[in-house]
Amino acid sequence: MVESSSSAMRCEVLVVGAGPAGSASARVLAQAGLDVLLIDQAQPGRDKICGDGLIPDAHAALRRLGLLDQVMARAHPAEHVGCIGPRGGRIDVPGSLAVLPRRELDAMLLEGAREAGARVLMPARFESPIEDEGGRVAGARVKLDGAEVEVQAQWVVLATGAVPKALTAAGLCERHTPSGVALRGYVRAPSMVGKIKALEVVWCNAVRPGYGWIFPAPDGCFNIGVGVTDSHSAVGGKGSKKELNLRAIFDAFCQHYEPAAQLMREGELVGELKGAPLRCTLEGARWSRPGLLVTGEAAGSTYSFTGEGIGKAMETGMLAADAILRGRNQGLDDAAVRADYEAELTALKPRFDLYQKANRVNAMPWLADLLIWRAKRSPRLLKRMSGVLNETSNPGNLVTFKGLSRLFLE
Repeated sequence: MVESSSSAMRCEVLVVGAGPAGSASARVLAQAGLDVLLIDQAQPGRDKICGDGLIPDAHAALRRLGLLDQVMARAHPAEHVGCIGPRGGRIDVPGSLAVLPRRELDAMLLEGAREAGARVLMPARFESPIEDEGGRVAGARVKLDGAEVEVQAQWVVLATGAVPKALTAAGLCERHTPSGVALRGYVRAPSMVGKIKALEVVWCNAVRPGYGWIFPAPDGCFNIGVGVTDSHSAVGGKGSKKELNLRAIFDAFCQHYEPAAQLMREGELVGELKGAPLRCTLEGARWSRPGLLVTGEAAGSTYSFTGEGIGKAMETGMLAADAILRGRNQGLDDAAVRADYEAELTALKPRFDLYQKANRVNAMPWLADLLIWRAKRSPRLLKRMSGVLNETSNPGNLVTFKGLSRLFLE
């Protein structure tokens, strides 16, 4: 799986980051016959702090990659997202859903890239871009076995996730602080298997302005955690952290929601509770510079309302690959390729903005109570909520004044 350091340090496309965005991009490019080198600073099998939920956009991306059946054979399937309000009301929203720990999912995606023909080099850390005489990125300086080596490439795809170090080194970071933060743990609890079947998302004042979750995972385990969006206020790109104690918020979630308390009482915590930053709403970074495309969570591909990012990371990674391939096939210059890619992300931006608008549910949990109460009485509203999950409905319309007015009219 891991290329030796003696491999020639030259390729057509250098993909930096072997998460969902990078591996998806590398697989699409390699399948088209390009010489792709995929690098990551971690060893294979690294852990990733995530809710691990695969919602419909992730299923669609995996289907295009030809990996859906393989992933679903290992993932824990689910048929609903259970939305639970502060007063305990609940509505189960149907959708195509599954849960698979990121350690396993990322390994499958990495292997998919390798099987398609991408060369893999790990651990190898991106240090800085190499520029030609005109200032175009022509590869990268990479730290490998303690030494810095140069990798020459026609294109660099930066898919380095939420930590902004690589973005900053590439001169593309506009927001150094994250959009949100999350804390998650794995709990093995055989006694709870079958009792928690849906991907449960819980809103309450105890975790405001965020949410708690419990997702059933394979092998009698559960992913449990809390997420807080808008956790940092950006000022001149630097930002300041709001007063947050994620462990205290996690404990408050468990005290408020009895299934979470029962899970922690009866189960065994596997490893530690771990926190991670989130970059959301396709903001916080420039999307390209000559010779380089930014994709995945480095480009802000996580939804702020739900914290979901796996599907959109893969989708944006494939959009970067598509732009490079169209440029190659049509003989487009650098500016045209970048404009093509940025146009694709711009087309996605309104949906991210609507999820940001829907984020007010996290800040005002009583809205969740209202939506749940009305959805129990309105099949049409439940269908609209399912449409939000399946990305066929506008999430922002649920929590606008007009949308709230409709709750009492339909």
